[in-house]
Order: sequence, then structure tokens, then C-alpha cells
Amino acid sequence: MKAATINEIKQELQSLPPTRLAELCLRLGKFKKDNKELLTYLLFEAADEAAYIASIKKEIDDEFAGLPKPNLYLTKKSLRKVLRITAKQIRYTASPQAEVELITYFLHKLKRSGIPYNDSPVLVNLYRGQLKKVRGVIEGLHEDLQYDYLRELQGLE
Repeated sequence: MKAATINEIKQELQSLPPTRLAELCLRLGKFKKDNKELLTYLLFEAADEAAYIASIKKEIDDEFAGLPKPNLYLTKKSLRKVLRITAKQIRYTASPQAEVELITYFLHKLKRSGIPYNDSPVLVNLYRGQLKKVRGVIEGLHEDLQYDYLRELQGLE
């Protein structure tokens, strides 16, 4: 089966009655955890993005608290897991400011965690990759925001 384009799906959804649309959303939520998480975000958390970002930061804090610091290999795997979860949450918000804030928070946590990430080329590349990613997102923001976020990034290099 070939999937329809987004434009075709949009046109079809606009022609549906609200009850049928609700049924489709519920059915979509049943199939994949990501779909359910996105629907949860859109319905309950999108109205207060600051609280949502704070909850993600708390989740990052919890994950960092449970890192296996003596074993660099396991630490690397755990850090990648934290980044995967954070990236998924960023996709839900679709906000460049949230992306910059969360990745910057992750980098600050990594730097202050005491993990010897400079001893591992993989972790150094992960750190530099996230810095590069955040710089690219900052370039697309308004000038005032760029200035604020770039000042915050100076402590990370």
C-alpha cells in the first residue's frame, strides 16, 4: 500500500465530521506509543510550553542521577538514550527555542556531571555534534534570542 501525501491527508481530514476525526485520532493513538505521546502533548501540554520544558529538564536530571559514571561505555549508552528521549520530546514541540533550551541544558548537565567525557572520542564527538546542532538552530532565531543563547553557549566551549 502506498501512503498518501500530507496534502491529500489534510484535505480528507478537513472533509470529515468531528466525531469521525476523533475516532481516527483514538485509533491512531492505539498503534504506537509515539503517536499516543504526541497526542498527549498536543491535547494536554502544548498550552503551557514552559511547564513542559521544565518537566523534560527534570526528566534529564533524573536520567543523569542514574548514570553509571565509573563505566564509560555504559555512560555513553545512557547519554545516547537521554539524547534520544530529549530529541523525541523536541520533535513534539516543534519549537526552535525549546530545542535550543533543552540541548543547552543537556550540555550543561554533561559538563557539570563530572563524567570524563574528554577521555572518550565518542563522547567528545557527541558533545561537539550537539554544540554544532544547537548553533545551527540558533542561527535561525531572531537576533535578540540569538544573542542571549550564544552568550549562554560561550560557557560550554
